[in-house]
Amino acid sequence: MIIAGAVAGTVALGIGLGFWASGDDGGPAGSTQQSPSAGRSGAQSSASGGRSPAPRPTGSYALSKAPQTIPAVRSHTAARGPGWRPARGERVVVNDAELADEGRLIAGELGLMYAGEKDDVQAGDVRLALGDGDGANPESYAMTVRGGRVNISGPSDAGVFYGTRTLKQEVHGGGTAPEGIVRDQPAKAVRGFMLDIARKHFTAGWIEDRVRELGDLKFNQLGLHFSDDQGFRIQSDTHPEIVSQQHLTKAEVRQIVDLAASRHITVVPEIDSPGHLGAVIAAHPDLQLRNAQGVAAKGAVDISKPAAAKIVDDLLNEYAGLFPGNQWNLGGDEYLALMVSNPAASYPQLAAAAVNKYGSGGTVSDLTTGWLNDRAATIRAHGRTMRVWNDGFFRGTSVQPAKDLQVAYWTGKEFGARQPVEYLSAGRKLINYNDEFLYYVLGQPNNFVYPTGQRIYEQWTPRVVRGTQAVPAQYDGQILGGSFAVWCDLSNSQTQDQVAAGIRMPLRATVQKLWDPGQPGLSWTQFKALAGRLG
Repeated sequence: MIIAGAVAGTVALGIGLGFWASGDDGGPAGSTQQSPSAGRSGAQSSASGGRSPAPRPTGSYALSKAPQTIPAVRSHTAARGPGWRPARGERVVVNDAELADEGRLIAGELGLMYAGEKDDVQAGDVRLALGDGDGANPESYAMTVRGGRVNISGPSDAGVFYGTRTLKQEVHGGGTAPEGIVRDQPAKAVRGFMLDIARKHFTAGWIEDRVRELGDLKFNQLGLHFSDDQGFRIQSDTHPEIVSQQHLTKAEVRQIVDLAASRHITVVPEIDSPGHLGAVIAAHPDLQLRNAQGVAAKGAVDISKPAAAKIVDDLLNEYAGLFPGNQWNLGGDEYLALMVSNPAASYPQLAAAAVNKYGSGGTVSDLTTGWLNDRAATIRAHGRTMRVWNDGFFRGTSVQPAKDLQVAYWTGKEFGARQPVEYLSAGRKLINYNDEFLYYVLGQPNNFVYPTGQRIYEQWTPRVVRGTQAVPAQYDGQILGGSFAVWCDLSNSQTQDQVAAGIRMPLRATVQKLWDPGQPGLSWTQFKALAGRLG
């Protein structure tokens, strides 16, 4: 309401006074913008040898309307003026060499010339600038469209990049960037998409296409779950024996990581343990967990064996060098030893190891928590921030999970299920993977249903962590954001192209709700139509 009131006040000021505000991206512009069909001064100046056209009365332009983008911009100060469209020969310039990648990218996308660092001003310029921005959200930006030019500034290159994504959407299909000032920033710091490439092989090219899509939508994390019972999908130098025939080479992964970095997307790797290690066990059957009757536990390693810890640590250390981002998913979910009524009786070797390590009161849950903490220590040495699936945390253990482990909350169906508030009230930070809304599980097993963009758009928010009920508002600051996830349980149920089509609208709905905490301004029908126009 405060933002809306400010915009309304600025609009009223523009109508009443009809003046041009001074400065590159300063206060409200009293000038206003014409409709896209009326042309723009920058394009005209290009056709006349780069000369700026004679000023036209501001009254000849309609008051600009807020741009329609996905996600929606948080604030737009309307103005009167021609707006901006890209025209051949016009420049993208920067005020800092750190913005060269952002400048080259938007110049190539819009058919403009990248001119590097320049201090002069020409008609039609798109200028990218880093500002001091003390205390500002590093992903925030301001975009001013005025006098046939565009200025995008932010406290970091990430914020400036998001400004270029807004501009790209505004002019898509021959559209015009509306006159005025956009001030924008995300509500949540984590805006993720997670892909299960372990159960189903996805080509490097397909993943790169998703990275480009995610970048244009202002997502900033890509999770890669590449180890599971069905496959291990990235080349390994320390343990080549575990790698599936269909896999990504390290060169392909580096290309994906580099492309993601150019879009300000952090790749979050996951080697799940101590469950979901079937591909590792296939090459090392001696590590498989077996119960008192000798029956193997699918995908689970015997954590009483030092060799199991060694091979997992080998892999963690190896891939920490391949994925340079500061995030890591340790997994920790669905360890079958803890999914039976009496773990100590079913797995006496684990019970004995727990007592040996933690004393007479040691339990299998303690041993499993200790395993998780040990793997966290391995990754912490590489300077990573770690998350663990919520069913990797266990109630009533004397051994407590490391304090710096974030909760990746996906389900409330596990043994000893714990409500999100139990983690939040203990001070944990949480990332929302709510399986009721954000889980796209191939083949729809176990009562999963393909999520729809409409349901996410109309019913989900980052505070809806489990089921359909929101946690109290007091915990909003501990919810870092959310992630849409594709799991490939029945891998042949869809081709990778069908997956891309199936997640298209859910991704757009998810990022809208992570970027803007307010009620969407468009109906679902309008939002879907906008997505169709933007491609």
